Amino acid sequence: MKILVTGAAGFIGFFVSKSLLEKGHEVVGLDNINDYYDVNLKYARLNQLGIIKEKAEEFNALSQSNTTKSFSFIRLALEDRENLPRLFKAQDFDVVCNLAAQAGVRYSLENPEAYVDSNLVGFLNILECCRNFKIRHLVYASSSSVYGLNDKIPFETTDTVDHPVSLYAATKKSNELMAHSYSHLYGFKTTGLRFFTVYGPWGRPDMAMFLFTDAIVNNKPIKVFNNGKLERDFTYIDDITEGVVRIIQKPVTEQVKKKGAFKIYNIGNSKSVKLMDFITAIEDSLGTIAKKEMYPMQPGDVEKTWANVDDLIADYDYRPNTPIQDGVDNFITWYKEYYL
Repeated sequence: MKILVTGAAGFIGFFVSKSLLEKGHEVVGLDNINDYYDVNLKYARLNQLGIIKEKAEEFNALSQSNTTKSFSFIRLALEDRENLPRLFKAQDFDVVCNLAAQAGVRYSLENPEAYVDSNLVGFLNILECCRNFKIRHLVYASSSSVYGLNDKIPFETTDTVDHPVSLYAATKKSNELMAHSYSHLYGFKTTGLRFFTVYGPWGRPDMAMFLFTDAIVNNKPIKVFNNGKLERDFTYIDDITEGVVRIIQKPVTEQVKKKGAFKIYNIGNSKSVKLMDFITAIEDSLGTIAKKEMYPMQPGDVEKTWANVDDLIADYDYRPNTPIQDGVDNFITWYKEYYL
C-alpha cells in the first residue's frame, strides 16, 4: 500500500513510518518540523529513515522532496490549504495515517492558537483531502486526554467524554466528532486511536520519561506533581506502533463498512501504574536516587488513566504488553547513547 504518515518526524510518526517500511509498504512522510522542541531530534529521527538534514531544511514546497528507496519526505504544514490537496492529487494514497498535531497538555495553556491551527484547521484539511481524493481509510491519533474528569475506571471507548480539562483534550475530542461526521456524510472509514501515556526511545523532551531521566542524570531535582499521587497507563512505543500498523494494514471490507465506517480504539497497556513506581523504575535503571520536589496538581492534569482494550483485542487480536521496567531500560539505553 501507499501510505501518507503525517507527523513523520515526530515520536510516534517516526516509529510507525519505520515499521510500515519494514513491512514493505511505500510511505510518504509529512511534517512541518516546527520548533515546539529541539528540531535536531526530529532531524535525527528522519536520518534513521534515510533523510538527510541538509536537504530536509530545503523542503518548503511540494516541488522539493527527499526520497529513499520506498520513503519520501515532504516538509509541509497541515494548515497549508493550497499545497496539501496538491500532495494528495499527485500521490494517490491508499491510506492516510494522521499523527501530526500540536502535542502537550500544559503547552495548550500557553499557546492555544497553535492547537487550533494544527489540531482543528489542519485536521479539517486532512478530512477534506480524504473526501475529495477518495481515501478509503483515515487512521488518526486521538488521546486518552479526552476522558478528562471521568471517574469510571478503566476508561472504555463507550464512555461519555464531555468533560475535557485542557484545550489539547478538547481538540482531540473535536477530531473524533469531525471524523464521525465525515464518515457519516461521505462513507470513508475513519479510525481514531486514543493513545495512553506513550514513552520510549526517541521520545519528546517534554514527556515525563525524558524530563525525569534528564534531571536525574544532570543531578537536578525532578518535579513530582500532585505530591506523587498520580497513576498512568504507561504504554511503550513499540506497543503503540504495533497497534497503529495492524489497524492500517487491515483491509476495509464491505462488512466493516456496514457495521459503521467510524471507529475508536484505546491503545494502552491495560494497567495503571503509580507515578512513584514509574520514577523508581527510572532510578533502578540509572542506579541513582532522584531528588524530588513535590508540587500540587497542575491545571489540565488528571489523577488516573487506565485503558480498557477489549475492542482492540476483539477486532485486531492485539493487546499491548511491554513491562514497565523493560520499556524504561530501553529508553535509558537510548538516552545514554544519544545524549551522553
